[in-house]
Parts: sequence; C-alpha cells; structure tokens
Amino acid sequence: MSFRISPLWWPGLVLASPVIAPWLLIKNSRYRENLTRATILNLQRIKEAEPLDLPELEFLEITVLVEWRAESGFMGDAGVSCLFETNLGAMLFDVGFGPSRPAFTHNAEKLGFHMDQADALAISHFHCDHMGGIAAQRSQRVALPGEFMPKEPKTCFLPEQGHAPGFEAEVVTSPRMLAAGIGTTGPLARSLFVMGYIEEQSLVARIRNKGLVVFTGCGHPTIEVILAMAARLCDDPLHGIGGGLHFPVSDGRGNRAGIRFQTILGTGKPPWQRIENRDLDRTIGAINRAAPGKVLLSGHDTCDRSLARMETHLDADTLVLKAGKTYRF
Repeated sequence: MSFRISPLWWPGLVLASPVIAPWLLIKNSRYRENLTRATILNLQRIKEAEPLDLPELEFLEITVLVEWRAESGFMGDAGVSCLFETNLGAMLFDVGFGPSRPAFTHNAEKLGFHMDQADALAISHFHCDHMGGIAAQRSQRVALPGEFMPKEPKTCFLPEQGHAPGFEAEVVTSPRMLAAGIGTTGPLARSLFVMGYIEEQSLVARIRNKGLVVFTGCGHPTIEVILAMAARLCDDPLHGIGGGLHFPVSDGRGNRAGIRFQTILGTGKPPWQRIENRDLDRTIGAINRAAPGKVLLSGHDTCDRSLARMETHLDADTLVLKAGKTYRF
C-alpha cells in the first residue's frame, strides 16, 4: 500500500488536527455548494451554446514547449505550454510555470520560439502550471519570461477576470473564435476540494476532411462536459482529443518531502477520497464512445500507470505528448 503522506508526517497532523478539522469542514461545505453551482452552470452554458463558424483548416500542428515528458535535449516539467499553428496563423496555449522555472525558457530557446511568432496567447485556466507560476496564480497575472514577450502587445484570452501584463487581456465569457482559426468552448466550471472553484476553457478546431479536434489544459470540467459543449459548437465527427485529463491515480508529479501532492490536491475530491481506476474507466468509456481517431495525452497531471492504461484501452491511436516534439492532426 502506498501512502499519499509519509508516516513521518502523521504525528504532526494529529497535533494539528484541532485546526485542520474545522478547515476541512468549511472546505467541504463550500466544495458541495460549488459542485451544484458548477453542474447547473455547465448545463446552462451547453444548452445556450450556438454553433461556431469554425473554418476548415488545412492543417493543425502542435509544438510542445512544456510537458512532463520531453525529447532528448529538452527539459520536462509538470506544466503545459503548446504552440498551435494552422494555415491561418499561430496561437500559444498556456505558458507552463513561465519565468518561475527553467523549462519554458530552455525549451523555447531550443525551439527558436518567440511570442512575436504567434498571433495571440490563450490561457486555459488560472493554475500555476498553466499561467506562469505560483506568484502568477496568487495575483491572477499571467507571467511569460521577459525575453519572449512580444514587441507589440498581442491579445491574451483569459477564462475569467485577470491580468496579462504586456498583453491586451480579453476575458472569454462564452464559446467564440480566438485566433488562427481556432475556437474556444468558453469557460466551463468545476468544483475542486482544495483548489476551489475553477473556470477552464478548451480549444476547438475543425480540420478539412478530418473533423473536430478538442484540446484541453487540464480537463478539470471533465472530458464528458467538454465534449458535450464541443458537440454543440460543431456537428463534424470528432477527429482528435488532446491535453490533460488529470488522473493521478497511483502517483503524482512534483512530489516533495514525502507528500504526493497531486494525489491529494489534484483529484478534485476531498483528501479522504482517492481518485480510482473506476473513475479513469468512466473517462476511457466516454472517449471511446466519442470515437476520436487520435488522442494526445498530457503527462503533466496524469500518472504513468493511468497513461499506460489509456494507451492500452483507448480505441484511438494514442500518444503521450513530449516537450520538443511537433504533432499534426
């Protein structure tokens, strides 16, 4: 049996229980309220969504700047950043831990990337591994390493109110077109026990003679909800799914001092509940019913065992994303 918190911490937790227990009760109350709020809001958003006039793209290429797995010579990290390129332009999606860790800078320099190459930046959600680090999350300010900032301000599409210094921040409130012929599901909600209420947008694109591609940041609203929204926006068959699905079932990334943080903070559930294989099996079933031809999995928020399980049980051609590599849908 694996412990999410090392037994060395247990005496301290017992001593701290008079403080921890009331905090957990308060968090649980808010968590349950937000579960209802998020469910009702997502159903309403999906019901009210109108089809998007998505252009038929000639191609969609995704170059991974930051990911947990990495090609030789590139640096892996538990964050996400991808450059989306189409025949209509380019857009950067998320910035990993930005300037607070070396991966973005190292990999971007090796790839020869600069923000001037992109038409816009889109942020999936306001978590540190997507918007530029812990300080960025606390201040709700997107942070990109200074040497990669555009010479002229470009639009930064945000899923909720926040700031993007050096960019022209634009809050996305519903499904719409962004840049490079790529659209967004608009923000979809999720109640997370420790991290609280979160809004996350996913990308959608339509490829000529292939169909619809859906790409997530973390997939917090669940892939079922995201695909339900995508189906409202475009009735083309689903060609591909990419991005994070958040399944730290057996382990997590960024473990420190005997604590497996993702298995506690990253499940969305109360800390006394684990995310389990049956949860993963439901998602595998949902993806197989949607029948995409290709799935590109992020390892930044999903353990190796879950990745292997999806590679085995998904009907689609399934790959795990690597920093430094380009994928074509």
